Amino acid sequence: MARQSSHRPDTDEPGNEPGGSDGAADPGQIEAESPEAAADSDGDDETVGTADRSLWEEVRIDPVEIALPSGSGFTLRTYRPASALTPTDIEDREQDDLFAHRSRQADPDDDEDEDDETVVILDEDLAEQFADEADEDESTDRAARKGDKDQDDADETDAEAEAEAEAEEDVPAFLTHRGKLLLFKSPEALVTFVRSGAPNDLDQLDTWGQLVERVEPADVAPLDEDSYELDLVVENLRGGHDVWDATLLIEAGEVARDLAYALRIPAVLDMLSAGSSLDDLDEALRATVNGGLGGFRGRRRLKKIGAQTASLGWRTIIGKISAAVDWRD
Repeated sequence: MARQSSHRPDTDEPGNEPGGSDGAADPGQIEAESPEAAADSDGDDETVGTADRSLWEEVRIDPVEIALPSGSGFTLRTYRPASALTPTDIEDREQDDLFAHRSRQADPDDDEDEDDETVVILDEDLAEQFADEADEDESTDRAARKGDKDQDDADETDAEAEAEAEAEEDVPAFLTHRGKLLLFKSPEALVTFVRSGAPNDLDQLDTWGQLVERVEPADVAPLDEDSYELDLVVENLRGGHDVWDATLLIEAGEVARDLAYALRIPAVLDMLSAGSSLDDLDEALRATVNGGLGGFRGRRRLKKIGAQTASLGWRTIIGKISAAVDWRD
């Protein structure tokens, strides 16, 4: 028997009969409780619970949620051609900057004092002999220099072509400032910052002004694929091969690479670079997800990767990323 709601009047009491002189139910009430009406109500609830993505699609920026051992926060991420972005300023960490050109210190032993060079000519015949040898050496040197110049020109052309290709490649950029990732503990705090006009590395985007004008706290609802749980990675790896969560670890690798590039943390880029032990872990996990014969081989590769080594490596990565976070309330 269905339990009667405590908020509904008792129909046994006088004056509380349903509408209609014969006690029949009100047709409007029946319609309101019909399956069609219930379905419409469910549809409305689903619409309310789904954030509008049109703004993010137009500005080509996405809200992101990142959980770290010190807490979880919201930020923004975009992918744009490298030529359209100015990297974040990391002057405080310039000595560890993979992207900066390292100046080479001149070796003082290479500097020769021309005053110390003295040419002694003993006689005219010997002088002519030296002159002939000098001419031959000069001819040889000219030929060698020409060959080197041709090779340098070819190398320079290849380097320019490679640089142009890299400039057109989409690279990640986050809501950062002076080498720090800005993480906000609530959508409201993130929106307040965006609207404040405070300097940041995304205000160089051509769509930033549009975001500033239109964004609302309700819009800050990251998709599942834009939510990362870095705080669970080390603990999961410590559990051993049998409990490793492939989805968790693969997504962690993706966002860690993005953050390392955007924040310019070369140590993390090196640890996740092709051929590294953590990259081998990533490749093996992806193989297991794909299944088939590759999945079988991937599981065999995973067993060769030490859980302690992997967890220590990831603890270092998360520590370096955490050190580059600026938490905002």
